[in-house]
Amino acid sequence: MSIRRKILLYFSATIISLLGITLFFIYTLFYEYREEEFQQKQKQKITSTIKFLTEIKQADESIIQAMDRISINEFYDEKLLIFDHAKELIYSSIDDLQIPENEVKDILSVLTVAHPWLETKDDLYDVVGVYVKYNNNTYYGINKAFDESGYSKLDFLRYVLIFTFLGIALVVILIAYYLSRIIAEPIVDITEKITDYNFDTLYIPIEVKRSENEIVVLAEQFNKLMKRMKEAVSFQKHAINHISHELKTPIAVLVSNFERMENETDLAVLKAQIGRQKEDTKNLSEIINLLLELSKTDAGQSIPKTKIRVDELIFDTIDELAQLYPNFEFSLDYMGPTDNEDFLTIQGSARLLKAAFMNLMVNSIHYSSNNEGNIHIITSPNQLQIDFINKGPVITTDEQKYLFQHFFRGQNSKGKSGFGLGLVFIHKIISQHNGVISYTTDEKNLNNFSVIFPLENV
Repeated sequence: MSIRRKILLYFSATIISLLGITLFFIYTLFYEYREEEFQQKQKQKITSTIKFLTEIKQADESIIQAMDRISINEFYDEKLLIFDHAKELIYSSIDDLQIPENEVKDILSVLTVAHPWLETKDDLYDVVGVYVKYNNNTYYGINKAFDESGYSKLDFLRYVLIFTFLGIALVVILIAYYLSRIIAEPIVDITEKITDYNFDTLYIPIEVKRSENEIVVLAEQFNKLMKRMKEAVSFQKHAINHISHELKTPIAVLVSNFERMENETDLAVLKAQIGRQKEDTKNLSEIINLLLELSKTDAGQSIPKTKIRVDELIFDTIDELAQLYPNFEFSLDYMGPTDNEDFLTIQGSARLLKAAFMNLMVNSIHYSSNNEGNIHIITSPNQLQIDFINKGPVITTDEQKYLFQHFFRGQNSKGKSGFGLGLVFIHKIISQHNGVISYTTDEKNLNNFSVIFPLENV
């Protein structure tokens, strides 16, 4: 069942049920009130008749009957019986309606000083019995009558309530239908957009009419989810399609190198080939490891984070690179206060950050024209900035906007091996640590990659 039909059904059923119960309660109250009111009239009729009979008991019987027809007999289809203290009948109304003798005896047997009132029903007739003490005399009265006016009003009320129920129920259904369309429309719209969502197209967020309700929140959260999923799908698509294609050549080169090494007899040449082979293999291994590590974050898994002293991590990375590139020299300078260790500490993954820093340093090595690189650590209470600087061919202004895209390689990378993936991985790692990375250059042909981490969460 669709959500629109559920809203229509649940809302209508609830309101109509409450309406029906309310109207039935009103009818029941009126029904009880009619009975109570009519029986009180019967009691009053009995009492007034007893008083009247007592006052004119010496009068002619024809006068009593005339008064019975004119004033006393005010109910439709009624029978009134009055008994004296000995339960002897002293008055009977002229109506044709009869009260069975056994019923009369049962009523008289119940009426006493302790129980002066009795009420019962005989089909639609109301029957009351009354014990009356008047002028030191005891009387018993029994009245059986049909409340024509009351039942007529009750019938009218029933019809009014039925038509009211039907009318309001129809209005409720129409309102529920209208509201269900209004409430379900954005959900249906989102559902249709989700159904037709294509990860191969450009990311376009789902738009809904702005309002303060859960639909907007749902759309916003879905947009965030879709953005992450699209990034993950895009990353995997690029990694699977393009990397698999790009790895064909270096793998073929590795195989070719092995073939040449098999035929090589000069030990020095063979040693050089093995060293070059080790370097190429390490580069491929590093890319694969980095892909696997980042794929965990793209799949929605959070990376484990610990407190990391950034300068110590950079020193370790410099030491490792010194073994591979002994002719290259990094200088590290502190700028800003260093007496507070918190200014140099962030929350993060040491493995990922080390991979990012190593890629930045390797870029400095590969693109440096003087075998020198500078690292500036700029401290402050709010943020930690690390600049990786080297002198060499720069990235042009037109190329800088593509710097962090998959497989982009600038003009300065001509003649150098690589896949154009390093800066993409670096950007993703820095983003995972709530940091930002940027590139600047100047007229002195200095390449400067700046990484900034906020310190508010340390």
